[in-house]
Amino acid sequence: MPVFAANLTMMFNEWAFLDRFDAAADAGFAAVEYLFPYEATPEAIAERLAHNNLQQALFNLPPGDWAAGERGIAALPARFDALKADVERALDYAAATGVRRLHLMAGIADRHDEDASTCYRRSVTYAAERLSEKGIDLLLEPINGRNMPGYFLNDFAAAERLIAECGLPNLKLQFDIYHRQIIHGDVTMALRRLLPITGHIQIASVPSRNEPDGEELNYPYLFGEIDRLTYDGFVGCEYVPRGHTLDGLGWFKPFARS
Repeated sequence: MPVFAANLTMMFNEWAFLDRFDAAADAGFAAVEYLFPYEATPEAIAERLAHNNLQQALFNLPPGDWAAGERGIAALPARFDALKADVERALDYAAATGVRRLHLMAGIADRHDEDASTCYRRSVTYAAERLSEKGIDLLLEPINGRNMPGYFLNDFAAAERLIAECGLPNLKLQFDIYHRQIIHGDVTMALRRLLPITGHIQIASVPSRNEPDGEELNYPYLFGEIDRLTYDGFVGCEYVPRGHTLDGLGWFKPFARS
């Protein structure tokens, strides 16, 4: 049975960030993820995880200046020194939370620009090798251009190719089913082929990015497929609730922790 992680950036927004840990646990989740933890202290997050017996499934390395429109800096040649500092900052939170997977955002850049491509590979290699010293996987996530126009890593084949070329055992794919459906479709066959390099899966309905309970994807079938493939990682619920978070958890009741 999939182990679902509530995404506390998108879900449980009726509560303040640290209180979302309590709300997710009360709703039956055994794990959590979120985009960024950096507005809270590592110690405060660790306390909420321990208090609620929650596992930390995933979070992102710092994304640069999000308010100014940056969506990661790994492909930005002028920001490599900042990226190295960001890796260390993320490792402080990893040590406190026990997380074993971190996602590196690529940034807004032309995937066909040679300087950006060279910088991205350099950043990925540096971050993966540094994280490997702590037993942590580095994840790469293709993101669709409708939600994030101009994002550098917008193709699953490009991610697969880079992972193969780097040959680093802790470099993995973050397989977001929502993004996969929008970019390429063919979700089930892609899961079957790419599961060996997949370190994390995420879900949302398409096209709305709401609860995984309808629209153009058959999630009950996909959950069964994930089980059939013997995937043993987390499935992140990176969706925007249609209304109150708790009102939309009917799909989750069969999987809730008692």
